[in-house]
Amino acid sequence: MNSIALINEFLGQPPNASEHGFQIDHIIEFSHWFMAALFFGWSAFFVFVLIRFHKSRHPKADHSGVRSGISTHLEFSCVLIEAVLLIGFAIPLWAERVNEFPTTQDAILVHVVGQQFNWTFHLPGPDGQFGRRDINLVTNSNPLGLDPNDPSGKDDLVVLGELHVPVNRPVIIELSSKDVIHNFDLPHMRIAADAIPGSLIPMWFKPIKTGTYEVVCGQLCGLGHYGMKGTLVVDTPADYQAWLKERAELAGTQSAPPPTQRPPGEPPVGPTPGTVPPAGAPKNANPTASIAPNPKA
Repeated sequence: MNSIALINEFLGQPPNASEHGFQIDHIIEFSHWFMAALFFGWSAFFVFVLIRFHKSRHPKADHSGVRSGISTHLEFSCVLIEAVLLIGFAIPLWAERVNEFPTTQDAILVHVVGQQFNWTFHLPGPDGQFGRRDINLVTNSNPLGLDPNDPSGKDDLVVLGELHVPVNRPVIIELSSKDVIHNFDLPHMRIAADAIPGSLIPMWFKPIKTGTYEVVCGQLCGLGHYGMKGTLVVDTPADYQAWLKERAELAGTQSAPPPTQRPPGEPPVGPTPGTVPPAGAPKNANPTASIAPNPKA
């Protein structure tokens, strides 16, 4: 067990797998030790007060108050330590994560879209350009609404539930949501951010260990929140290139998303995929089929 993260591991925190994670672990570890010291210190002070000011020793209450300044010094020390943790460690680390993003030339750029109750990952192809997305084109077979007529999106990769990234390379993720607020949480990478409808929320990390890690939703997002999980796979550079090639081949064998419009005059054959039938629509596949009579009627 790592002595630096003794309490963290005891409380079940997963091992760190990111470059910046050790800084967060140090802050959490120090906070745990500090809170433990406060707990035992104030508990001892509470027991001391119970004995020192017990009724048997002081049958008559003294309303003059505490004359010693020890409690004032103790409270000031606690505030000072908390201020050092916040101003000296937490805020600079947070500022580094939100202000000092790596250059896009070396980083892996991924769009992550959350919806009830799964994660969809969108990666650019060899051209490095994301295809245009249109909410009006969203269907079951086209979950992100990629425009099939946009040349930049011809080589894009759309993967449901499992994201592969190479080790020792920065990963920039831009978060968004299709319905409610979700939270893209990578516990092993010590990073998390909210996915908000209508916004692109950037976050980044640099994995330093290969392996398979869990992606969870850290925001209560509905009845199926418990099952909104995904997988992050950190590959070696060779394995990552093999995965990209495999996904590109799979994408090339799939047909383009079906059009959302029909030729003029052609009657509809059913609800468009991903939509809800209008109120009063028949539930059976053949609306004109007659119901067999009941022989006992």
